[in-house]
Amino acid sequence: HELGHKADRLNIFFGLLANNAVGYAHFRIEHNRGHHTWVATPEDPASARFGESIYAFASRELPGAFRRGWRNEAERLTKRGERVWSIRNEILQGFAFTLLVAAALIALFGWKVAPFIVAHHFLGWYALTQANYVEHYGLLREKLPNGRYQPVEPRHSW
Repeated sequence: HELGHKADRLNIFFGLLANNAVGYAHFRIEHNRGHHTWVATPEDPASARFGESIYAFASRELPGAFRRGWRNEAERLTKRGERVWSIRNEILQGFAFTLLVAAALIALFGWKVAPFIVAHHFLGWYALTQANYVEHYGLLREKLPNGRYQPVEPRHSW
């Protein structure tokens, strides 16, 4: 998570490696381009609502974050005149890495390792979901008369 905020390529690479290792290729895109824009608003699937259980949040956040990440990546590629379903798609690159690692582990250890791969991915997803849940639980930015939300401030994170 934190490595995805860095500006240098090495830290970004290690952040991508960590996310892709658990099949969470969309996270950096969604987090930096979506969540940072919409944090603490009803439009943000990665901000827990007051009274929302972690389970209800996870069932909303996991698919919502993937959809928004894919949409953000599609917009980026379209603006550059590139196809969404291409090697330039960072989400597809990440999932290719995830599949290659899983295939290598299955080739080395057999199919008996598959449940461990699934559990590993689930735990990675759930850890990031728990962090998002705690960081912004119940916090909301005020909607201004012009229709925009007030700027993000430190008080919009716990």
